[in-house]
Amino acid sequence: MTESHPIFGTFIFDLDGTILDTMPDLIHVTNETLTHFGYPTHTDAAIHSFVGDGAQRLIYRALPEGTPEAVCAEALEYWKALYPKTGHARTRHYAHMPETLAELKARGCKLAVLSNKYEGGVKDVIPRFLPDLFEVLHGECEAIPRKPNPAGLLQTIQELGSAPERTAYVGDSAGDMRVAHNAGTYAIGVDWGYNPVSTLVEAQAGAIISDPAQLLEFARA
Repeated sequence: MTESHPIFGTFIFDLDGTILDTMPDLIHVTNETLTHFGYPTHTDAAIHSFVGDGAQRLIYRALPEGTPEAVCAEALEYWKALYPKTGHARTRHYAHMPETLAELKARGCKLAVLSNKYEGGVKDVIPRFLPDLFEVLHGECEAIPRKPNPAGLLQTIQELGSAPERTAYVGDSAGDMRVAHNAGTYAIGVDWGYNPVSTLVEAQAGAIISDPAQLLEFARA
């Protein structure tokens, strides 16, 4: 990062691997689903590699190749029903994230979440861990396509009453950087997430931060 940064009044965040470490719960629920349907479970590393493109792709990648489509669909619904029942007991904040978000809000910044996690999951987990901070919460659904399609990000910006040039999108993946560019926003990568920093560099992150508090350098005082 350089000493001088662009300043933004709107910050939109990815969820998994960016504002919350949800991976332990994702691993647990995925393996519980596989066990329920009589399939072998996966290592933590394998499930980690399946995460990032929404619940459907996570489950379809976890199921054995050749699993009937009807079973895949049933397993997905089972996974979605089980996920909130865990109480997100294994999910944790990233250090300095809650207080950074609170300070951004105190400065009058508009905050939102746009994730590839299914929308019900987003609206369940965020209020449990980070209540009353975000004006808009969106996840994948019929009306919100998966990133890097910019439609969901542009819709979120519109709902906030902001504009792309006043917005920074914050995430931990190449897809997050791409959706930021596709929507005309500024891309901020985080190095504490689920993907190597090299992927953020290759996806042309405008900046890469190593602590949530560094976001304050991009916010109006």
